[in-house]
Order: sequence, then structure tokens, then C-alpha cells
Amino acid sequence: QVQLVESGGGLVQPGGSLRLSCAASGFTFSSYYMSWVRQAPGKGLEWVSHISSGGVSSAYADFVKGRFTISRDNAKNTLYLQMNSLKPEDTAVYYCTKGANGLGPRGQGTQVTVSS
Repeated sequence: QVQLVESGGGLVQPGGSLRLSCAASGFTFSSYYMSWVRQAPGKGLEWVSHISSGGVSSAYADFVKGRFTISRDNAKNTLYLQMNSLKPEDTAVYYCTKGANGLGPRGQGTQVTVSS
């Protein structure tokens, strides 16, 4: 079955950077769009970004555009999210999901906390 394991979260100061990873198994990773979504405390899921199966095209939510970069390594079945210029409002649990719309199966998530 689909398994997605996120890692790389942590506590970072405003303006800092983190790189999230998502190890995928149980499906043909290279055949699917993949997405990142997030959930802040007390809020619903927010779609953050997606990337095409081959990694050629990507899209971002306006609130991360220019700060976050999604990428993938199909040889390693791994999805990444490079997050720069982090803001306190980026504090959330980040999940990777199978598919383009962020509604597919997701992992357990990784906590990102942006605070001074």
C-alpha cells in the first residue's frame, strides 16, 4: 500500500530555512504528481505546492511563491520541499500527498515551527 514518510521539520527562526523530505513506497512514484499540504494549529489543510511526475512543471500557493521550491528525485522515490525566508505563519504540520490536488493519501507529517 501507499507509504509516505516525511522528515526534516523542526524549530527555525523567522527568515531561516528548512528542507523537508518525503520517502515514498508502495506505488510507482515516478508516474504520479506529488503535492505538499500543511495544517496549522486549529486550521484546515492548505495545499502548498505540487510537481509533475517527471518534475518538469510545478505550482505553488501564493503564500509560498518565491520562498518555497518543490523538487523530486524519482531514482530515490523522494519528494522535497526547500523552504526559505520562513515566517511564523508557516508554522504547521507538513504532509506530502500522492496526486496533484493534495487530497490523496498522505504520511504522518513533519512539524515545522517558525519562532524566535
